[in-house]
Amino acid sequence: MKFSKKLTYWYLQNKRNLPWRETKNPYFIWLSEIMLQQTRVAQGLAYYLKFTEAFPTVFDLAKAHESIVLKMWQGLGYYSRARNLHFSAKHIVNELNGEFPTTFLEIIKLKGIGDYTASAIASICFNEPTAVVDGNVYRVLSRYFGISTPINSTAGIKEFKKIAQSLIDKSQPGMYNQAIMDFGALHCKPQNPLCDSCPFTNSCVAFEKNLVKKLPIKEKKIKIRKRYFNFLVIKTADNKTILSKRKGKGIWQGLYEFPLIESEQIINKNELISTEKFTDLFPNETTILLHNKKEIVHKLSHQHLYTQFWIIETKSLENTTISWENIQDFPVPVLISNFLEEFQSKN
Repeated sequence: MKFSKKLTYWYLQNKRNLPWRETKNPYFIWLSEIMLQQTRVAQGLAYYLKFTEAFPTVFDLAKAHESIVLKMWQGLGYYSRARNLHFSAKHIVNELNGEFPTTFLEIIKLKGIGDYTASAIASICFNEPTAVVDGNVYRVLSRYFGISTPINSTAGIKEFKKIAQSLIDKSQPGMYNQAIMDFGALHCKPQNPLCDSCPFTNSCVAFEKNLVKKLPIKEKKIKIRKRYFNFLVIKTADNKTILSKRKGKGIWQGLYEFPLIESEQIINKNELISTEKFTDLFPNETTILLHNKKEIVHKLSHQHLYTQFWIIETKSLENTTISWENIQDFPVPVLISNFLEEFQSKN
């Protein structure tokens, strides 16, 4: 049986019932695909339902304030996805009269949309035979064909896209793309794939040559940078604090944070108060307490943040405009969100 037919047959027996599978509305498909980048379905589903309730149309998303969008995204990480989603929603409304692009070449022009997302939307919503290639697809194809080309190399990206395109069922490309993604997620899993009940056992090169655990191959390119953060959590006598919106380009652009002192290594209380930023910020007497006895390690894709939260109590301080009663209204990185949840439960 042809690869695509066998895959589609498996999909019809095993597919997941997900809300974005019940529509061909490109806005909903786009939203789900952006959310599921770097995010498991189990986690993304709750966010998808929350977003579609708050922003049922692209017009609703476009007119929302960025801080509201970021607050609702809080916990998903990779916040550039939310900023790009919001930017493109405004572009669709203001420049395209609210009409979502209908072809791969037009869809991929939207900010934050790459080959994979454009292929998914074009095939599912508009029946264009453009093959998706994500982590699940790389894994299925590398194992089935026994391909050792690194999936994150230039050659690998081209090779796998070409193979994926050659396999797609042109009569139902949307279903085929969803089938191969589900097959990778549910059956041909990274760890403990279900080879004993696999419909492709008789033709899978990796299974035949005992390469299942070795494929796919990925080049190690990422160099992890260590950074040391000291957040100054201010509490004044009238229960105010400082939260500042992070500016410039970066992972937390548009999110709010406590005053931050970045150091070369983990520092103690005496080293903290001797920094220029601390003495500038606190000219008056303060009480200082280290909240976490051991630094919190927050791991991002390219950097690890070794973080200490310092509770600073002072009678009064300039620029303390945020009430602790309203602090939950502000979008913050998950690192700070987790701290706030723990800190406020004890206070």
